[in-house]
Amino acid sequence: MKRVLFSMVLLFMASISFAQEKNVKEAKRIANEVKPDFTKAEQLIKEALINPETKENPETWDAAGFIQKRINEKEMENAYLKKPYDTLKVYNSVLDMYKYYLKCDQLSEIPNEKGKVKNKFRKANSAIMLSERPNLINGGIQYFNLDKNKEALAFFSTYVDVAAHPMFEKENFLQKDTILPQVAYYATLAAAKLEDYPTVLKYGPYAQNDKEVGKYAMEFMATAYKAQGDTVKWVSTLKEGIQKFPDHSFFFGHLIDYYSNANKYSDAMQFADEMLAKDPNNTFYLYVKAYLYHNMKEYDKAIEFYKKTIAIDAKYAEAYSNLGLIYCLQAQEYAAKTTADVNDPKYKKEQAAIKKFYEEAKPYYEKARELKPDQKDLWIQGLYRIYYNLNLGTQFEEIDKLMNN
Repeated sequence: MKRVLFSMVLLFMASISFAQEKNVKEAKRIANEVKPDFTKAEQLIKEALINPETKENPETWDAAGFIQKRINEKEMENAYLKKPYDTLKVYNSVLDMYKYYLKCDQLSEIPNEKGKVKNKFRKANSAIMLSERPNLINGGIQYFNLDKNKEALAFFSTYVDVAAHPMFEKENFLQKDTILPQVAYYATLAAAKLEDYPTVLKYGPYAQNDKEVGKYAMEFMATAYKAQGDTVKWVSTLKEGIQKFPDHSFFFGHLIDYYSNANKYSDAMQFADEMLAKDPNNTFYLYVKAYLYHNMKEYDKAIEFYKKTIAIDAKYAEAYSNLGLIYCLQAQEYAAKTTADVNDPKYKKEQAAIKKFYEEAKPYYEKARELKPDQKDLWIQGLYRIYYNLNLGTQFEEIDKLMNN
């Protein structure tokens, strides 16, 4: 009796397996019709993709990829005939096709009971995937422009990932695909917007040597390391970024900020000197050196280097603003030490000295305002203080109104 029941169970399981295999074939047949019912085909194949009897069979995944290929073909046929078609469906069918064909290839590479690999799908499927590869970029761009970064990332990351896949080994994409670094950059950008820092660090290296986008990819990588609390890699990435892209101020500025915030002024100054030795007339490096002296309260040296900055670049608004700020700081620090007694013989002399500091600050703040009138944080507080202390009624009233607005 037990043997009979066991036989019945085996027959039942065999019938289930046969039914699922039949579904796979039926789904593929439906998709290949002149007027395919894709809803029915996808329903059948989705059941087979999760069924234990068929989910490990490469044929199942090959059929799933074929259905997506046919969906793509039918949409493009409508486009060719100038009929309504769904652009996103075109792109998503390509992405899904890649997913299914890659799984098919993975299962096909598993050795059989004799230890041999017989991958009958790779040649045909890789050719189809190769022809549709540009649509991974197009799909990513469309979703990125819709501000759907998660969806965009799926397209961009797939494009980059398959570059090193054995299916495309002969193509040598990592060496020959000149677009790859830029697609990797967009994968990095989409991941950065999602604050998916591990993914930023996965795709950033593919883009970091590109002349156009490398500096931005490294910028995102540095930000990712910082967000993850990895100070060592954050600092090393900033240093590497400075060497590769010395004209991109992000790396140098953030490194100096790190040194300054950690009170490592000697390290920061040494680094600034090293950069100035390579490029003595670089206004940003000069500005940073002035900024370091500024924070160290070595005001005379700070003034010297801010003036060197504007001597080379007369439109460097931040340098003008900081020059004004230093004179105001000197006025405040000097005033803190002076007498408040109007009858004291030193009073008039000390007040004259304070007034002189504000008079020296005035043209620098006004120049900063002239250069960047919309960037009020560079000048409005300074001019308010100056006009008030110099009793410049009309100017003070105008600034006061701006402050209140």
